Amino acid sequence: MQSLLEGVLKAVRTGIIVLDAEERIVLWNEWVEQHSRLPSQLVLGKTFSEALPDMVRGRTHVAIEAALRNNLASLLSQTLNKAPFPLFANPADAASGARMQQAVHVMPLQVPPGRHCLVQITDVSTAVARERKLREMAVELESQTLVDGLTGIANRRRFDLHLEDEFRRAKRNVAPISLLMIDVDSFKDYNDNYGHQRGDDCLVQIAGALTRVLNRARDLVARYGGEEFTVVLPDTDKDGALQVAEAMRAEVEALAVEHAFSGVSRHVTISLGVSTLVPELSTTTGSLIHAADRALYQAKRAGRNRVAVYLDSKLS
Repeated sequence: MQSLLEGVLKAVRTGIIVLDAEERIVLWNEWVEQHSRLPSQLVLGKTFSEALPDMVRGRTHVAIEAALRNNLASLLSQTLNKAPFPLFANPADAASGARMQQAVHVMPLQVPPGRHCLVQITDVSTAVARERKLREMAVELESQTLVDGLTGIANRRRFDLHLEDEFRRAKRNVAPISLLMIDVDSFKDYNDNYGHQRGDDCLVQIAGALTRVLNRARDLVARYGGEEFTVVLPDTDKDGALQVAEAMRAEVEALAVEHAFSGVSRHVTISLGVSTLVPELSTTTGSLIHAADRALYQAKRAGRNRVAVYLDSKLS
């Protein structure tokens, strides 16, 4: 039976440490030897504090005391206690000080002639790495769902979320928020005559031009759909929004993308509608969007390649 027990303790791929009522180490299995680089003959008979002085009064030591004195078992949270024991997966990790990730279970044992404590240590490094990878993939997937696949700028969903956040902030701070709605002039004619590939390239260039004008972290340019773009400008009054809009119009015109079928210019141009408001408690983002859309319509009716501002007294 003794040889069977020794064989089992040698074969298990788990760390096993047993301490007596005086916290002296009475069992230190081969797995712990291998990963701690401490042979059993150096630690057997020593107290926990003598063998592992750096762990004294740490969470594991407190759990051991609770098991010996109060007969309480503990499962140490891996989130809060990632690597309590100085255990290393290989010599390279030991040299660099990179401990293995551990799950530690501390249990009281009733073994004659008195109370003992069993500490079970499991290497969870692989599981932790897998979980980290899954989180990274989830973050990457989430980011992809918020980015327009063609232009690389924010998409409609990202715009909706950002506008809601900034609108709530504006309400709290009683601050102005402005919105630009942008449409590429005669874009259907461009696509029909130059082809969809050239059309896609054109949209990518326009997205870049609009982005270059912005220089604040909370400003956002997004592709609203098709050849429509939108820009959120927090803490920006009507005059400031008008300046940004005119700068964007000029930046796109400066691209000098040929458009012989425009009817507006020899090059690709944009029309922009501007709306600004200081939100009241009952005001919604729909009011701001509707006003910017109305202003965009006004810019188109006035001849395109221009900026129009929605002048409703409740919104200005």
